[in-house]
Amino acid sequence: MAVIKLESGYNIGVDPHSCTFVERPSPVPVKRLEVTPDRNLPDLSIVSTGGTIASRIDYRTGSVTSQFDAGEIVSAIPELAGVANYRTRSISTILSENMTPAIWQDLARAVSEEIRSGVSGVIITHGTDTMAYSASALSFMLDTPVPVVFVGSQRSADRPSSDNAMNAVCAASTATSDLGEVAVVMHATTNDDRCAIHRGTRVRKMHTSRRDAFRSIGIPSIGTVSYPSREVTLEPHAVRRGTHTLALHEKLEERCGLAQFYPGMAPGILTACRGYRGLVLSGTGLGHVSTGLIPLIRDLIEGGTMVVMTSQCMHGRVCDRVYDTGRDLLQAGVIEGGDMLPEVALVKLMWVLGNEKDPDNAAALMQTDLAGEWNRRSFHGL
Repeated sequence: MAVIKLESGYNIGVDPHSCTFVERPSPVPVKRLEVTPDRNLPDLSIVSTGGTIASRIDYRTGSVTSQFDAGEIVSAIPELAGVANYRTRSISTILSENMTPAIWQDLARAVSEEIRSGVSGVIITHGTDTMAYSASALSFMLDTPVPVVFVGSQRSADRPSSDNAMNAVCAASTATSDLGEVAVVMHATTNDDRCAIHRGTRVRKMHTSRRDAFRSIGIPSIGTVSYPSREVTLEPHAVRRGTHTLALHEKLEERCGLAQFYPGMAPGILTACRGYRGLVLSGTGLGHVSTGLIPLIRDLIEGGTMVVMTSQCMHGRVCDRVYDTGRDLLQAGVIEGGDMLPEVALVKLMWVLGNEKDPDNAAALMQTDLAGEWNRRSFHGL
């Protein structure tokens, strides 16, 4: 079967023996759009890390590849010019599966520098697969007085159903709004009618390919952006612009891991974590693993590994005081992770252990709401 990329952006499969193969000329390079700064518009910074929103088709392989830099994004979406003036900065040109804690640190430093330069907000272009991890990381690493908005796209710019332009425009509108925290802005529905604004520590990608893949977990979204009107509506629980004074806390402890429990889980998975500074367990229900693993968990904790329990359930919180297994885990020294998402708990653990050396203080911080990641009460109807 030969897969042919059509001009429309879609693929078809045909019998290769029925095809005549010819070499396709290289695509015409994207021309940079010269935009005259408008003194009546706010100044924003676009910090690029790569991802589908900054990608196009590589006709050599027929696959999506990350090629655009931040300046080309502005040229590719002229509608952005009516929202703000832009300065651009490229941190990396990677697909998001190649993101690392070291790049988070580079990104946090770059965003801090851009805010110090006086911009009204920062847009971060990022691949969608690990965007929630990065948004969570910057939520802990930065105290920001202005909007820091992550945005990506599920479908590349060459596809008719691409969501890149609308997402980018909605992200720019959010970056000029009264928001004062780290957020993710993506399609709220499958239609081109509005984007949702999600808190950086309460968001998860819920679908592999739908344009409305992102959802706020455990709380309502913190706002919406109507399209094409670009009207931003912030909810009461959104942090407002100027609430925080800019501060950078970039230290991270990378020797941390995340393990999801499953029935029959091999003990070797946990013993492989010896020497880690921290480990997040994604347990069942209220926060459980099999009783046979508890002695291994106790050994890890006694060896200096901080172990935090979270739940695989999408909603609700860990409570290890209901069943015997949970009580045994608490006696072994496991820290309850409340209603934190497992991936957020991992990033938070990296940050806490990177900035607090006292084990008791670090444990207390893991159970303290630092960036909206820990709800003291559960929202119903979500």
